[in-house]
Amino acid sequence: MKTINLRETVDIPENVTLGVKSRVVTVEGPKGKLVRNFKHVTLDMQLSEDKRSLVVDCWFGDKRKNSKLRTIVSHIENMIKGVTLGYRYKMRFVYAHFPVNTKITKSNKCIEIRNFLGEKRVRTVNMLEGVTIDNTGNKDEIKIEGIDLELVSQSAANIHMATLVKRKDIRKFLDGIYVSEKGTQVS
Repeated sequence: MKTINLRETVDIPENVTLGVKSRVVTVEGPKGKLVRNFKHVTLDMQLSEDKRSLVVDCWFGDKRKNSKLRTIVSHIENMIKGVTLGYRYKMRFVYAHFPVNTKITKSNKCIEIRNFLGEKRVRTVNMLEGVTIDNTGNKDEIKIEGIDLELVSQSAANIHMATLVKRKDIRKFLDGIYVSEKGTQVS
């Protein structure tokens, strides 16, 4: 059954400017600027008269189209949170015998992982655009920071995937680099 109209609103904080032009959303805040294209979804987006909220409408939508509405609103809220607070993921090194050595290179844009499971191979993982990596000061821990949630989480996933254990029983060989904490840069 189709719903005639479904409406969601996104409140815009005082220190953030949001612009919409033909379903391309631009969010600018104290930490930077994010642009995202939502042209693949047929939704109406317009700013309210006071420019302090964004109204997103879905007309004559079935359950799939209505669920896309909430997804788009969540993406926009994540963009607003990113330009105001920023995102930080912390990752821990886990090893049983061979200590994992890492080196952060290219001005905090790349990590080299050495001695994983005693292998001589050097694993190099480049961060995505706008994402930085650094040591937290704790032993065997790194932090990944940026304003775009998807790029920060994808960079963390790339590091995790580089240290997957192949051709061994993963119940026994638990070595790797795992996400230990997700949060904002301000917290």
